[in-house]
Amino acid sequence: MIINILNKHYNYIVLTTFVLLVFFINLSIEYSKYQELIDEEIYETKVEVQNIYEKEKYDVLKLKNANFTIFTNFDKNTQVSKYDILNLAIITINITFIEYLKGFYVKSVYFDKLEKQESFSSRLVNYSASQHHNEMITELFSALFFAKPISKELREVCTNYGISHLIALSGFHLAVLSFIIYGIVYYPYAFFHLRYFPYRNKRFDILLITLALLFSYLIFTGFVASLTRAFVMMALGIYLLRCNIKLFSFTTLFVVLAFVLALFPKYIFSLSLWFSIFGVFYIFLYIQYFKDIKNKFLHLLLFNFWIYLAMNPLVHYFFPLTTYEQMLSPFLTMAFTLFYPLELFAHIFSFGGFLDEYILMFLSYEFKTFDKIIYLWFLVLFMVFSFYAIFNKKAFYFLNILLFAFTVYLYI
Repeated sequence: MIINILNKHYNYIVLTTFVLLVFFINLSIEYSKYQELIDEEIYETKVEVQNIYEKEKYDVLKLKNANFTIFTNFDKNTQVSKYDILNLAIITINITFIEYLKGFYVKSVYFDKLEKQESFSSRLVNYSASQHHNEMITELFSALFFAKPISKELREVCTNYGISHLIALSGFHLAVLSFIIYGIVYYPYAFFHLRYFPYRNKRFDILLITLALLFSYLIFTGFVASLTRAFVMMALGIYLLRCNIKLFSFTTLFVVLAFVLALFPKYIFSLSLWFSIFGVFYIFLYIQYFKDIKNKFLHLLLFNFWIYLAMNPLVHYFFPLTTYEQMLSPFLTMAFTLFYPLELFAHIFSFGGFLDEYILMFLSYEFKTFDKIIYLWFLVLFMVFSFYAIFNKKAFYFLNILLFAFTVYLYI
């Protein structure tokens, strides 16, 4: 018999107390790091260049160390490239704790370029990059496989196609890796399982091994917010299935969000986390109301289109840039389910550039863009009926009316 998670008030109290305790412990750790930063007016640290945003008179650099993210101006003649390692001195006056958590802008005093230490991760990134001759394509696969930041140009292309969610590592990417790891581990483990410990649950053991390897990947990619959400959800899902507790529920999603924010308080300000959470929220809402559709092809089409339309108001509120090509997003999302594992396999075996000619044509397409202003009142109304639809079918019907009206407003 499948039961719901948190089916007793006692469980709510215990979980809430534990999550709040973990949250405040991690928040206090972040605050102590913040105090260490502002303790000196001039702070020196080693950072990696994550991205370079070119302006008319100067460049803005996004820099990251183990604890925080910095934005600062550099002269356009400065010889600095992405992934360079710098020894940087910054002025820490007037940095607030909120700014520290979000990533802050500061003036730099000086910097020294340090010699790069070749690591296992950098060798993998270079191995992937060596299979391509175009910088934008190299960026694309560095983002898809290693969660590397992308340039403004590539981000605009992804926004114009409505496929930014495919570039940000999240649940789908983790699922593909899970299937690959599970398949690789299955037969060797089955051999030893049969001979030495047949009493153990083979599938559960392989899932645990898969989870451990995925956690290594999470560390490798630097705990990207959306990927962290997906990993926590997968780990919790394995636990819930083991305990015979209902997996696909809004309560489960809330618990995942609570755990992610408790472990990483700075992710409160991460748009990628919130987009990821709401993406799963609308997937659960879709399952609740469309689960009885029998035609699998219709299910596939409706699922991708409805989730895309449901996310549109939220995405366009923050990113008003609009193109008619964004309506291709559901089809591109379906195509990506084949493209991603195929390219992953190709890169492992050194022929990752076999589709570069077509990818370059795709990325070089000229768009006609326009901005659509999304008013806050509409977004609030849309969110209210989204949450109310969990409990009320009429609210779900009205939500779909809002979706239709918004789509007409957006593209017509």
